[in-house]
Amino acid sequence: MTARLSLTTLPAALQPVVEPSKIGIVHLGLGAFHRAHQAVFTEEAAILTGETGWGISGISQRSAAVREQLAPQDGLYSVLTRGLGDPSIRVIGSIREVLTAPEDPEAVVARIADPAVSVVTLTVTEKGYRAAVQGGLDLTDPEIQADLAGRAPRTVVGQLAAGLVRRAQTGAGPLTVLSCDNLVANGPFLRRLMEDYAAALPDGKSLIDELEVARFPASMVDRIVPATTDADREEAAGLLGVRDEAVVVAEPFLQWVIEDDFAGPRPGWEKAGAILTGDVAPWEQAKLRMLNATHSMLAYLGALRGYETIAEAVRDEQLAGLANELMTADVIPTLTPPEGLDLTAYGQSVLERFANPALKHRTAQVAMDGSVKLPVRLLGAIRDRLAANAEPRLAGLAVAAWMVYVAGGVDANGNALKLDDPQANKLQATLADAGITPGLRSRGGGTSLARPAGAPGGAGGIALGATPAAVVDALLGVESIFGADLRENSVFRELLVEQVGSLTK
Repeated sequence: MTARLSLTTLPAALQPVVEPSKIGIVHLGLGAFHRAHQAVFTEEAAILTGETGWGISGISQRSAAVREQLAPQDGLYSVLTRGLGDPSIRVIGSIREVLTAPEDPEAVVARIADPAVSVVTLTVTEKGYRAAVQGGLDLTDPEIQADLAGRAPRTVVGQLAAGLVRRAQTGAGPLTVLSCDNLVANGPFLRRLMEDYAAALPDGKSLIDELEVARFPASMVDRIVPATTDADREEAAGLLGVRDEAVVVAEPFLQWVIEDDFAGPRPGWEKAGAILTGDVAPWEQAKLRMLNATHSMLAYLGALRGYETIAEAVRDEQLAGLANELMTADVIPTLTPPEGLDLTAYGQSVLERFANPALKHRTAQVAMDGSVKLPVRLLGAIRDRLAANAEPRLAGLAVAAWMVYVAGGVDANGNALKLDDPQANKLQATLADAGITPGLRSRGGGTSLARPAGAPGGAGGIALGATPAAVVDALLGVESIFGADLRENSVFRELLVEQVGSLTK
């Protein structure tokens, strides 16, 4: 059997440059994206600046799977980069420790409180913040309540709070908490959650005091990182000459825009290509509303047509045209571009990146967590267009595709579509109350945007077991997603009814 990647099996020329004993960063949410993004920037910054003391303590919030992958490899893993040419591979060594929060929550708090640590970064996905629909912390969340009651913290807000309180008690110094998730104004958003948590504590004064000196800069991150497959691991082994159980796959494109507001020392990320700026918002809005919104549209429309990957969906000329029109007609009019960014050219680059056949980014993966992705990716642009007395037809089509995905439960070929969403139970109960049963398939051919143009009539289509209006009214009534304003907007409702109908004829 091929030897496994480790410090002893790796050629000397590929040894990591970050010093194993020095940890200066804690990262919450040790998934593939962090390993293909912030950890790469940190490694490159160490090489270019010679500052090798910025090792990362990675915290897995759920299972021990990442630790079991990385521990036997001395924290090493590779990034397999796939563009239009031959793939390339690089070994990364900036992650020097892996902790599993459910197993040892005290160790997580201790590491956040370590005076050697000056930066905590996060990629815990939108749902990991446990926010309420109005934007503050969901104080009714049972996990938040348990942390507030004094258990060893299991939520990211609880972990940060306990770590900050301990830093105040020990004089460890102020902390920079840097969210890297796809959320609008993610830094201020996280600060508000922390303030809500502090206000709910029986004695939150020490946390409130520490929040006054902590910094929560906003950031925007961008890189496509599909799920790793066994075939990817085999290819990595062939390129490395050793077996890597923790390999991650990524596109060549890599971007990080960070608000330049730090409480203390930080790595020289700008030397590795990160953009330090006084205002992240224009970059963030462009990325969320153009790249992420278009990604979601292609995921739902593509999945309904039976496409397994985003690349397959964007190679469908009709879907590519709809995605381009979403950006040009409904999104660009709502944006103020950052200096130097041509939004039209950016939109074209987005579609070119999505069309990369080597990535195999699954539509099902992008379609996950729609209830928390739609508000930040699509609904803001929809609200802006409605406020301008414009009809957001393409953005509405993306939302309608999500509704058909949820309410239909199958693609145009009758294959099941998995609903992987933190509000899945609520969505399913809402549909059941309206008498709608997912998983039906039309026996007739007909015409439908959910079927590829020219598909045989026998392929069938999506049947909802209810009228488009019934589906729209049921799902639009989920206030935790759409709020009261969109639920009561007759223009938006009528548009959705029309679009759901176009997907289910």
